[in-house]
Amino acid sequence: MRDNETIRAHWRCFVACGLMVLSPFQYGVDFGLIGGLQAMPGFLKIYGHPAPNTAIGWNISTVRQQLITSLMTLGAFVSSATAGLVAAKLGRKMCLWLACLGCIISNIIMMTTTDINALYVGRLLNGLANGYFMTFSQLFIQESSPAKYRGLFLSAFQFCTSIGTLIGTIVDWATSSQPDRSAYLIPLGLIYIVPFVLAIGLFFIPESPRWLILQDRIEDGQKALEWLRPTGAEVDIEVAEIKAAIDKERELGSQVGIVDMFNNSIDRRRTILAVCAVTLQAATGSMFIISYKAYFFTMARVTKPFAMGCVLSAIGLLAIIINSLIVVRYGRRRLLLMSGLGTCGVLQLIVAIVYDKNPGATATGRVLVALSCLYMMSYNGMVATYAWLCGGELPSQRLRSYTFGLAAAVGFFGAWLTTFTAPYFINPDSLNWGPRYGYIWFPSSIVAGIWVYFFLPEVQGRTLEEIDEMFEEKLPAKNFRSYKCVRRLVMDKKPDTQHEE
Repeated sequence: MRDNETIRAHWRCFVACGLMVLSPFQYGVDFGLIGGLQAMPGFLKIYGHPAPNTAIGWNISTVRQQLITSLMTLGAFVSSATAGLVAAKLGRKMCLWLACLGCIISNIIMMTTTDINALYVGRLLNGLANGYFMTFSQLFIQESSPAKYRGLFLSAFQFCTSIGTLIGTIVDWATSSQPDRSAYLIPLGLIYIVPFVLAIGLFFIPESPRWLILQDRIEDGQKALEWLRPTGAEVDIEVAEIKAAIDKERELGSQVGIVDMFNNSIDRRRTILAVCAVTLQAATGSMFIISYKAYFFTMARVTKPFAMGCVLSAIGLLAIIINSLIVVRYGRRRLLLMSGLGTCGVLQLIVAIVYDKNPGATATGRVLVALSCLYMMSYNGMVATYAWLCGGELPSQRLRSYTFGLAAAVGFFGAWLTTFTAPYFINPDSLNWGPRYGYIWFPSSIVAGIWVYFFLPEVQGRTLEEIDEMFEEKLPAKNFRSYKCVRRLVMDKKPDTQHEE
């Protein structure tokens, strides 16, 4: 490995992208906290009702459970869907500052109210902020990181989502025995930390260089790349390549807007692929387990449900760590996604069958926890990371904010649909399916795996400009991996020539 390709040489880029991955940490903390709150007597005394027939003597209505959890993903859907419009005027950093402000305001509302309607407002505003966190932090990473480390940064992105979920779950576990409002107010206090750190840190890193060049601020874009790349790197070549790719795309379609994502066949294909790639997460039913694990385990009469929720989050985190060790060297998107989707689908089916045969038994509870751990390892290690990674790599340069915003929005819509409908299936006051809910997600996962095989191209190790070239050549998905990029061959010769001089 050459000196200018090492992690040490790219330390400034690692710092900038390391700051960005605080955004998914915030998103993970929120999901880890909210799912556990709904199984806390201290929370249910305010927003729930007595239920002597349940394991903890309290329950929450299906409608309230739906809205408390799903309004966050609904807000994220709205803000992600409008990301392209906002990004046309505001940079990635400004949008993240807005997310920090929205997050703080929403948490003040949630911590100071005991009214369910005000809680709904806080959850929706929190979702709007999280949509910006997840969309613009990933855009910054995709646009600022070198191709060699892009997969590693996106693996770190998913790692921080998982560690945030784990920390939120652990804090819930620690405070769940409190009989009063402090049971949930202490966990909610965690939400202030990330916006504060991120808002300050953004002052010390540059704007996305590709966004700056897209705005025809070439000199600012070059300065941003000089900060992000190793000292002495020939960033003028990279700037020229980025500008050439953007100019080429502008020749194909001069406009930049919502309709332009579908105007020509190349942009239409890239938009559909990006949207479907991100939606692969929802196809596994992951949000059902991530959002409701404590409640799910409690109602399934699993021993120590909060502790088992922590185990589940820790196993998911372990999968991300293992994945980070292979993503740079291996990291083939298609193979890992197909394997992960198939495994998740089969495990959901087994969970449903096991519970169906012997519901409520202690042995069944142990099996459910074990299978759920295997599920989280498969999902985090082979689906979640690569779904977001593909969704960010595949959009065109000039439409990236619009396309990835749309992809994230559809992904959040899938998450919202899962979190909104899951209570009907698992809540004892409704259908009371419990783990039988897995019957729905087995065929969904298998269909998603088949789609990956036939339609998703392999772009591991490619620069964003090389990906542009392959789509412009209208290659079928199966030919992406073996294609030799003409522009890259030309660019590779230039540094050698300059060294000889």
